[in-house]
Amino acid sequence: MATPHIRYQFDIHGAQLKRLALLGLLVLVAPTVALAQRKTNSRITRNSKGVVKSVTVKNLPAYDERWFHPGMYVGFTGSKFTIEQSKTYVNNRNVTANSVISPSLTVGFIGDARLGGPGTPFVLRFAPGVSFLTRRVEFRPRGYPNPDSIVTQEITSTVVNFPLLVKYQSDRRRNTRAYMIAGLNPSLTASNRRSDPLRNQLQSLNSDLTLEYGVGLELFYPLFKLAPELRFSHGLRNLLVPHNDVFSNSLQSMSTNSVTLYINIQN
Repeated sequence: MATPHIRYQFDIHGAQLKRLALLGLLVLVAPTVALAQRKTNSRITRNSKGVVKSVTVKNLPAYDERWFHPGMYVGFTGSKFTIEQSKTYVNNRNVTANSVISPSLTVGFIGDARLGGPGTPFVLRFAPGVSFLTRRVEFRPRGYPNPDSIVTQEITSTVVNFPLLVKYQSDRRRNTRAYMIAGLNPSLTASNRRSDPLRNQLQSLNSDLTLEYGVGLELFYPLFKLAPELRFSHGLRNLLVPHNDVFSNSLQSMSTNSVTLYINIQN
């Protein structure tokens, strides 16, 4: 009796052999592809003996492939007026003025648009927001060191900002990236709160234009990007509204000056 071929013993035909060969090839290739993806999006740190110390996963790996990124921000501001006293009052030695730094709060939204193809370092940012500002100026009769002689004037206002900025960002290092940012910020005063007629005699214009510049650090997390940013702002307009009172008459110009720590969150 003839010995049957092994293929017939297992009842395996040509089509089945092809399917098994393809399945075996997929089983061999799948781990290789997964390992290649892992190498792209992660970094393994080993010690001198080759033991794995840590694995750094690259979060949001396709983040820069999108051309637009929305977000929001909150800012903590220290602001004051940059003042210049009137020459008449300086010569007559009547009143000295001193601007005081005051804390403020800013909240708003972010819209980042990439300027060019993937990999470009330039991003256009439009970040409208609302600032709740209180700025103080202290007036003191010249030659009177007594603190009781100090009169404080406050300008408390709600300001709507429309900053248009250009961001230049470095190459991404795994989950971090540094950037610089600069631009102009036109703003409008939505309301002025004058609750005390004695402390709110000094007034400012209802619109302003500031030059802004700063630096920031982007931190990539699995679901969002967090970016603390330090930004400086300098007013380009004289905001002083002249009145026939000792406070406005003693000043020649009054412009904004602030430093803000922004916390930006984007996806």
